[in-house]
Amino acid sequence: MTSPEPNSVEPPAPRFALWNLGFRPFYLLAGAFAALSILFWTAQFARWTGTSVYLGDPRWHAHEMIFGYAFAVIVGFLFTAGRNWTNRPTPTGLALAAVAALWLAARVLVLTPWHDFAAIADTAFAIAASVGMAVPLLASRNRRNYFFVPLLLAFGAANLAFYLSMAGVIDFSMQRALQVALDLILFVVAVMAGRVVPMFTNNAIPGARASRRSWLEHVVLGSTLCVFAADALNLPAAVIAAIAVIAALAHAARLGLWKSWVTARYPIVWILHLSYAWIAIHLLLRALAALGLVPETLATHALTVGAIGGITIGMMTRTSRGHTGRPLRASAMETASYVLVHVGAAVRVFLPLAVPEMQLGAIVASGVLWSAAFALFTIAFWPILTRARLDGKPG
Repeated sequence: MTSPEPNSVEPPAPRFALWNLGFRPFYLLAGAFAALSILFWTAQFARWTGTSVYLGDPRWHAHEMIFGYAFAVIVGFLFTAGRNWTNRPTPTGLALAAVAALWLAARVLVLTPWHDFAAIADTAFAIAASVGMAVPLLASRNRRNYFFVPLLLAFGAANLAFYLSMAGVIDFSMQRALQVALDLILFVVAVMAGRVVPMFTNNAIPGARASRRSWLEHVVLGSTLCVFAADALNLPAAVIAAIAVIAALAHAARLGLWKSWVTARYPIVWILHLSYAWIAIHLLLRALAALGLVPETLATHALTVGAIGGITIGMMTRTSRGHTGRPLRASAMETASYVLVHVGAAVRVFLPLAVPEMQLGAIVASGVLWSAAFALFTIAFWPILTRARLDGKPG
């Protein structure tokens, strides 16, 4: 490829830029899906829809938030970060649109009786995402991030196990498949948060001095992998409880090194810190649930609503701003979405814990708050994600 002539002028980037880089379509699809799917689920749970049914089995609700929402955000983030890590292209244009189409096809087919075709589309999506990451990583020999390829494939395998279990093809619990997938998401969040949260904190706040300790990083990631292994191997509850306590303490210690108390005036930073704190809460509740002291669903929603919901919306807003040439400052609408996610998490986890008879009200209130948060994100970021960068650079 020849370089441009010295006096040539680069053509302006096209105004419509949805397929320019992975974060654009997947963040937009994930935001809209999070808002609408949880709204419909909440309306059904509260019996506002009468006999109308949206994903009747609660396990389908969990499946779609894990393999629909969370997986879309992960793929969008990795396609975007992968280009920076390798200086090689990740899927764009028609290739990116094709990968997104697989994700969308699976979300539609799940609502039909044709779950076999949903399984095919979802599995193809995981494979396509893995290939989209493998090509630039291998071409650049970026060994540090090779593990993301088998991790994406493992996520696809957990999804396929869910479908095969539902169809009675394999003797593997659907709930176990969901838990393994959640553990994989937790590991991804732990890896990426460790890389970016201290850096984002120090870049945004002069003198913050957020730090890392190599030995603690090993304990954090090692204990998180042990949680995954314990669930995959279906180890005794007491073993899971012990591992979860160790992991909770390690994550809490890691967060302490990031100096969260200095982030109060910086919403685009505190959203990541506050969301990360939910990981320690989740692991502590998992230990208590394994011992039969609290319902397992509280631990699950501490992770899904508080940690995953908060970190993904925080990362989506920040990376969208950064990769479109915008200031790294949260608007009032973005800050409102952050608050709504965390109030929703607190209501969903702590209200039933304190007043068990208010569980229905807590679920409905939390669902409405979550939907409102992601509706605000989608509305605010539609023009940002569909239009070219402000500085005219590619991406």
